[in-house]
Amino acid sequence: MSGAKDKAKGLANEAVGNVKQGVGKVTDHDRLRAEGKAQELKGKAQQVKGDVRDAVSRDDRDS
Repeated sequence: MSGAKDKAKGLANEAVGNVKQGVGKVTDHDRLRAEGKAQELKGKAQQVKGDVRDAVSRDDRDS
């Protein structure tokens, strides 16, 4: 269950990060663009964390 939560949070962070990057690009705001990129990467990492938790959970059930 927590794997799904990590994935959902990751998707949300990735989406918000992409929006921040877009706004930063349009407004020529380098700091906002950088914050958006950082948030996007955080979201991707959270999704990977969710995938790992799901895989571990499946392995535990199979044992």
